[in-house]
Amino acid sequence: SKWITNVTSGMLSTESQHELYYEVHRRHLRYNEDSDSDNTQRSKRLTGLFLHGGPGAGCYPNHVRFFSPELYDTVILVDQRGCGRSTPLGEVANNTLELLVNDVERLRVHILSEDKPYDAILGGSWGCTLALAYAHTYPQYVRAMVLRGVCLFRPQEIDWLFGDPKDMD
Repeated sequence: SKWITNVTSGMLSTESQHELYYEVHRRHLRYNEDSDSDNTQRSKRLTGLFLHGGPGAGCYPNHVRFFSPELYDTVILVDQRGCGRSTPLGEVANNTLELLVNDVERLRVHILSEDKPYDAILGGSWGCTLALAYAHTYPQYVRAMVLRGVCLFRPQEIDWLFGDPKDMD
């Protein structure tokens, strides 16, 4: 591959017992004497955030592949409260949509800065709900979203997913 990826990870404290596991994947071109310096292109490249589905899922390094290295030099993965490598695993106390939105913002400030937005948020299933809620609360920090497998967990969606098939219309 012509790309080199440096991965850092950490745990981010919250206002409660939850600690969030995150990874930052920074990608750059392998050095090539015949090409222009990547430094001029780097200022034009983007930061993406991946929000996983649920319940209880987490992020995996292959989620980075959804973001083209030609465009995204930084991709952030986060295991939401109670999920993946975040602790405590499976904990539902202090685990609401509002707190998850606050976590996405806490992560942005921790990794990016007070004023740099996410260039794109990719959410799948429950990650769509979280991405929409975050963008509604912090529109100034979201430049674009890609939502796949949209599930807003409305009562009719929960019934469709988990209800008794004979009760469906």
